[in-house]
Amino acid sequence: MTFHNTAWAVYGSTALFVLLWGSGAIFTKWGLDHASASAFLVLRFALALTVLMAIGLYRRRWLPAPGTRLRVACTGLLLIGAYAICYFLALAQGITPGVLATVLGVQPILTLALLERRFPLARLVGLGLALTGLVMVVYQSIGQARFSPGGMGFALGALACMTGGAILQKRMQQSPIEVLPLQYAASLLLCLPFAAFQPLSFELSVGFLIPLLWLALVISVVAQLLLYRLIQAGNLVNVTSLFYLVPAVTAAMDYLFLGNALSAFSLAGMLAILLGLVLVFRQPGATDSD
Repeated sequence: MTFHNTAWAVYGSTALFVLLWGSGAIFTKWGLDHASASAFLVLRFALALTVLMAIGLYRRRWLPAPGTRLRVACTGLLLIGAYAICYFLALAQGITPGVLATVLGVQPILTLALLERRFPLARLVGLGLALTGLVMVVYQSIGQARFSPGGMGFALGALACMTGGAILQKRMQQSPIEVLPLQYAASLLLCLPFAAFQPLSFELSVGFLIPLLWLALVISVVAQLLLYRLIQAGNLVNVTSLFYLVPAVTAAMDYLFLGNALSAFSLAGMLAILLGLVLVFRQPGATDSD
C-alpha cells in the first residue's frame, strides 16, 4: 500500500506540474494583451517574492543555509531571472513560441550529453522521437517565424540558462521552499535594470489581473516548487524531458478553452512525444542515483 501511495504521489505531482506549466503560455498570451512584457515580468516576480516571504515569515526562515547563499542566488539568476529575460527578448525579436519551444527542446539531449556517461540507444531514440513530435506540434508557429540573429541568440541564451540552472539546482540539498525566496529576490533585482530600458505599461483590468495572479502564484510558486521537487528526486534528463509535454498540453488547452482546432499533424506529434517519453523513462539514467 505504501508503494502504491508513493507511486500515485509521484505520478500525481508530475501530471499536476505538466498541466500547470502548460497553462502558463495561455495566461501569458492573455496578460500580454493588457501589459508590456517588462511590466508583467517585474510585477510577477515581485508578487511571487511577496508570497514566498510570507511563507518564510510563517516558517520563521527566509534564507538558505549560510555558506550556500551565493550559489543559491546564482542558480536562481540563471534558472529564473536570466531565463525569463532571454525568453521574452527572443519573442520580442520575432522568434515565435514554437521555435522557442523547439530550441528549448534540445535541453534533455544537452543534459544527457553533459551529465550521463552512457547513452542507451532506446533513450536516445526516445529523446529524438519526442523532439520530432514537439516540432510537429508547433510546426505552424515555426513556419511563421522570423529568424533574426538577435532572436536566435536570445533563444540559445534561454536554453543555456535553463540547462545550466537545472544542473546547479539538481546539486542543491536544501528544501525548495528554502531556496526559492532568495532566488526570486535575485531574479527581481536582475529584471529591474532590464525593465528600465523597456516600456512599462499595464491596464488595471480583469484581463491583466487574472493572468498576473495565475502566473505569480500558481506558476512561479506552486509549479516552480513542484519542478524543484522533481529535479531533487528524479533523474534530470527524465525531468527535463517532461517539458516536451508542455506545448502539447498548451495546444490541448488552446482547443478546449479557446476553440482553436488541433490538426491531425499536431495530434500525431503529441502521440510521438508520448511514445518518445515512454522510451526515455523505461531506460534508467546514469545519474538516477545522484
